[in-house]
Amino acid sequence: MLTSQSSDVEIQNTTAWWVLYTRHQHEKTVAEMLSAKGFEVFLPLYESMRRWKDRSKMLSLPLFPCYVFVRGGIHRRLQVVTTPGVHMILFHGENVAIIPETEVDAIRKAVEGHFRVEPHPFLKCGERVRVTRGSLEGVEGVLVRKKNLYRLILSVNMMAQSVAVEIDAADVEPLQTQSFADLLPGKQLLEAERFGEALPRAGRQINTVQHEMVRY
Repeated sequence: MLTSQSSDVEIQNTTAWWVLYTRHQHEKTVAEMLSAKGFEVFLPLYESMRRWKDRSKMLSLPLFPCYVFVRGGIHRRLQVVTTPGVHMILFHGENVAIIPETEVDAIRKAVEGHFRVEPHPFLKCGERVRVTRGSLEGVEGVLVRKKNLYRLILSVNMMAQSVAVEIDAADVEPLQTQSFADLLPGKQLLEAERFGEALPRAGRQINTVQHEMVRY
């Protein structure tokens, strides 16, 4: 869950992550310009094949369209907001919004590992799991199923953004016993199931996954 510091003074004395909202398709330009100014930035990207009538091309696109992560240096905010392409800094109440290190690390591990990563509709409620082995060990997220593939949904709550990472469901363990059906009433449950099928209750979860899992 997102937390906020009590003042910008505290923020500038830490290495906390915060977020910029940029103009459409200006994420890479903003990240490059801020890096040139000495800021530490993080712009997670994913590969997507785009097809036109006459050609196809693999593009490297932002996982979180219009968002760029920045670490520390909030006292230099004037240099940030005057950067071409920057709309605003995200705030939580009266203070700059801080993104938990664990959320940024989870996204970084996903994009730097050998996983198929893509944007995903934000899911705040669902079956939360922890990865027990592999390069994502210790990362927590929401496990959903789409057809025969299992995906770990990683979320950045302040931005209401999520990404999906394909994963071997045998490599996770449940954190709680509630399922989508327990947490989402009627209409919300149907909406969530458009993007992934919630796994059964924790009591039957692991056996079901092992029987239906498809390795890739």
